[in-house]
Amino acid sequence: MLPTENRLRRREDFAAAVRRGRRAGRPLLVVHLRSRTDPHVPGGDLPPVRAGFVVSKAVGNAVVRNRVKRRLRHLMRDRLAPLPAGSLVVVRALPGAGEADHDELVRDLDAALRRLLGGTTP
Repeated sequence: MLPTENRLRRREDFAAAVRRGRRAGRPLLVVHLRSRTDPHVPGGDLPPVRAGFVVSKAVGNAVVRNRVKRRLRHLMRDRLAPLPAGSLVVVRALPGAGEADHDELVRDLDAALRRLLGGTTP
């Protein structure tokens, strides 16, 4: 499960990540990343990385959608550390994600994050 401080909940945050962030698409999912690394922020701590998930009805029925969300939350929990502090991440599942197994989701999520981070491994 994703810790509470790492959950993306507000509609405005989802919109900011999707509209103003960078995007990396894979066959099973699309990852949007908006980095908030502003060198002019005065002192203080940057907020933690926050992640949200979009799983539409095209992925499957409610049981399938919730299973995909649970898998993605579990995978993102272990991949938050290499992301810049204050970043917003939105993972959008595509229709094939409902039938995909765990290893396929891992492969696509890692590839998308690697592309967004410039080749570094998450």
